[in-house]
Amino acid sequence: MKRSVGQIMGRTGIRIPLILWTIAVLYPIFWMFLGSFKSNAEIYRNPWGWPETFNIANFSQAWTNYNIDVSVFNSLLVTLLGAVLTLVLAIPTAYAIERMNFRGSKVLFTVYISAMMIPMVLGWIPLFFLLDDLNLLDNIFGLAIVYAVSQLPFSIFVLTSFMSTIPKSLEESAAIDGLSPYGILFKIVTPLSMSGIITVTIMNCIQFWNEYFMALIFLQTKTNYTLALAIDYISNEAQYTNAWGTLFASLVIAIVPVIILYGIFQRRIAKGMTEGAIKG
Repeated sequence: MKRSVGQIMGRTGIRIPLILWTIAVLYPIFWMFLGSFKSNAEIYRNPWGWPETFNIANFSQAWTNYNIDVSVFNSLLVTLLGAVLTLVLAIPTAYAIERMNFRGSKVLFTVYISAMMIPMVLGWIPLFFLLDDLNLLDNIFGLAIVYAVSQLPFSIFVLTSFMSTIPKSLEESAAIDGLSPYGILFKIVTPLSMSGIITVTIMNCIQFWNEYFMALIFLQTKTNYTLALAIDYISNEAQYTNAWGTLFASLVIAIVPVIILYGIFQRRIAKGMTEGAIKG
């Protein structure tokens, strides 16, 4: 079927801005990757060109001299703890709101949804004093708790959308067979909601891994720095030491796991978010 000139022009008009936007987004990342393999002298001499040799000295320096290894471990720990704690809190809450008709369930769900509209920055000062009172300030576990609580509204919103489509007859049959409410939740509802759980977990992990401001406020010692804070420290140091190659290398270390994770689960994330929106 031949396309008309108008259709061709329309498709071209849509694709050109997308191509330009893709170049604008990918080129700085590509330039950062190249810079991570250059020496400082080479960065100043030829900032936009290919490196003469792909040298990994910048990665070694960032890993050892700037304690990126400790920061990677801290980020990994707080990300995993935050993601697991979010699921522990969100799955039973979403099930209770969706399936148990108790007084105030709709109001509670509305409160959770409304919390998604409230800027998290409004709670930073009260959280600071609360963590200080609980001796969780400058503590990885305290930061993980804050992360989990901050993502609860989003997680509950997505999970209730998935749980609402599970036939109640399955739960009724399980109850007749003698399963307790917790057994129904963990043996029937949770496996059938696995697509939504995986989507929520991946989105939360990416959010926790990249988070900067709450880590900056609630963490104070370098040994507890997450990767975002370590990179900020290197960035400040680079203004005086000109260690731009080391900074680029640390940025590569930070974004590669996110790119890999999103690349592997891209279709599942898109599918999960679409199904959750349609089912909700």
